[in-house]
Amino acid sequence: MKKELVYPHEEILGATTMVLGCIAWLVLIVATLGTALILLGVGFLAYLFFQSALIAYIKGNGVELSSGQFPDLYAQFVDCCDKLQLAKRPEAYILNGDGGLNAFATKFLSTQYVVLLSDIVDVMDDHQDGVRFYIGHELGHLRMKHLTLQFLRWPVLWLPLLGAAYSRARESTCDLHGLACSKTPEGAARALAVLAAGIERWKNLDLNAYMRQTEHTSGFWMSFHELTSAYPWLTKRVARVLMPNQPVPRRNGFAYLLAIFIPYTGRLGAGFGFLLLVYIVFIALSIGLPAYQDYVTRAQVTVAFETAEEAMATLGAYYEETETVPESLEEVGISEHLTETFSVSLDAENMELTLPLKQGDLILSPRIDDDGSIFWLCVDGEGLSYEQLPEFCRYTQ
Repeated sequence: MKKELVYPHEEILGATTMVLGCIAWLVLIVATLGTALILLGVGFLAYLFFQSALIAYIKGNGVELSSGQFPDLYAQFVDCCDKLQLAKRPEAYILNGDGGLNAFATKFLSTQYVVLLSDIVDVMDDHQDGVRFYIGHELGHLRMKHLTLQFLRWPVLWLPLLGAAYSRARESTCDLHGLACSKTPEGAARALAVLAAGIERWKNLDLNAYMRQTEHTSGFWMSFHELTSAYPWLTKRVARVLMPNQPVPRRNGFAYLLAIFIPYTGRLGAGFGFLLLVYIVFIALSIGLPAYQDYVTRAQVTVAFETAEEAMATLGAYYEETETVPESLEEVGISEHLTETFSVSLDAENMELTLPLKQGDLILSPRIDDDGSIFWLCVDGEGLSYEQLPEFCRYTQ
C-alpha cells in the first residue's frame, strides 16, 4: 500500500536532499574545525525550547480526542490510522482555529501529534467524509517521517528548485494519504475545495470546472511562482485526488530558467529561513529565555495568590469583625501549610502574609477600602521583581 500513496518524485527528491544535506554538514564541520557542531547543538536547544512551548500550548488549550471525547471524530481518526496501517497512533487534538481552515502534524522527541483546527472540523461537519481527508493528510506527514531528521537537509533546502520541489512532493504525497482515508475521490476533492471556495460555497463548487482551471498553470508566471512555492496550486491538488491517473498540464519550460536563480524561502530550511533560525536561536538565548522565565515565575506567583485567597478572606473577615490582627494563623484556623507546595507565614504587626516560593518571597499586603472592607495587594519580596508580579494585584505607591 505504501508505494501507491507516495507521489512519484518524493522518494528521489527526499534521497537527494538527504545525501546532499549530509555532505554539506560534513563539509561545514570539517571546514569550521567542528564549530558547526555547536550550531547543531544550539539548533537542538532551540527545537526543545520552541517545540515544547507548542506542545504545551496544544495540551494546555486543546481538546484531546478519545472514545469518550468527541467519539465521532475519534472514530474517523482511528479509521484513518487503521487504513494507513500505522504501527502506533499519534495523539489527536482539536485546537481553536480562530478562523483558520487548517490542520497540522507535529512531534516532540518521540511523541507524534495530529492537530485539527476547530474551524475546519466545524466546516466539515456536513461533509460525507467528515475530516478524514485532513486527518489522512497529516498522518501522511508522520507516516512518511517528514518531520524526522529534517535538520540534516537544512543546508541544501534553500537551493533553487530543489527545496521547493521536495516540499511540493511531500504535500502531494500527503494528499494521496488523505485520499486513501476518504470514502470517494470526490469527497477528498471537495474537502480540499474548502480551501478555495470557503466555508459555504464549497458545497456547490463545480469540481470539473475547477479542475479545468489547471490549464492556466502552464503559463510562464504561474509556472515560475509554483516552482518557487512550497505547495502545488490548489487546482492541481484537487485534480490529482479527483483523477489521480490523469496528468496535469506541464509547466512552462522558460520558467525554470528564472526559477533556478531564486533561492527557496518557503520554509525555515530555506536561505532566508535558515539565517532567520540562527538569529532566533541567539535572540531566544539572550532575550527569550529570561522573558520566558519571568512568564513562568508570574504564573507561579498567580497560583500562589489564588491558593492563599481563602486565608486572605478569613483574615479579612476576622479584622473587619474585631478590628485587631490575630497573633497567629492558628488563632483563626489557618494552617501554615496551605498545600503540599505552598506554605504561608503571618506578620502579626501588619497582617501581611508571606509565601516563600522557589523564585523568591511573595508578600500579600492588606489594605482597607473606602467602605471598610479588606482587599489584598502583591508586594515583591526578596528574590522577586515587581515585573514578575501579576498585574491584577501589583502594589503601587
